[in-house]
Amino acid sequence: MKTRLARTAPLALAFAATLALPAFAQGDGAARAAAAFETVRAVLQHPRCANCHIPENAPRQHDTSVAHSMNVQRGKSGHGAPAMECNTCHGAQNLPESYGLHVPPGAPNWHLPPPETKMVFIDVSPAQLCATIKDKAQTGGKDLQAMLAHNRDDKLVGWGWDPGLGRAPVHISRAQFVAAFKEWMDLGAPCPRG
Repeated sequence: MKTRLARTAPLALAFAATLALPAFAQGDGAARAAAAFETVRAVLQHPRCANCHIPENAPRQHDTSVAHSMNVQRGKSGHGAPAMECNTCHGAQNLPESYGLHVPPGAPNWHLPPPETKMVFIDVSPAQLCATIKDKAQTGGKDLQAMLAHNRDDKLVGWGWDPGLGRAPVHISRAQFVAAFKEWMDLGAPCPRG
């Protein structure tokens, strides 16, 4: 356990320093909504989420969001190209730590969003990200209530908080993320400017 912490602690500290959790603002609804959305943004733009919510058709990987080393592609449904589907390497759960670093991570139904609803989280402004998650045409028909349920309950989404040895987990707890998403929704889901 001590070895695992020694390897992942610097990554986790780096993410915590660059994407610090904002405290929910006190006072008016606009300030509280802005603080809640900043928490949502920080999670969605963390590599655990953003590496698969990409503008191109090849996923990214690692904490540095580099191009996927196996040159896999999104495919027609988001599950990979024929003969190189995501589940060829990605199982239903992470492999045991005894397998070491750099093994394919796993979670149920590993995939990218389909090409017609990419839901791009990487290389977009907070305003663009906000517009994306509110647009049912980009979310596969999900309204904000369905997006909240997806973020709260989906096991592939949950993988971001348990990504396996050598990968920094999302630095904000899933409970805090879901609470922030709900707070932002309840305050009218305003998007930031710019």
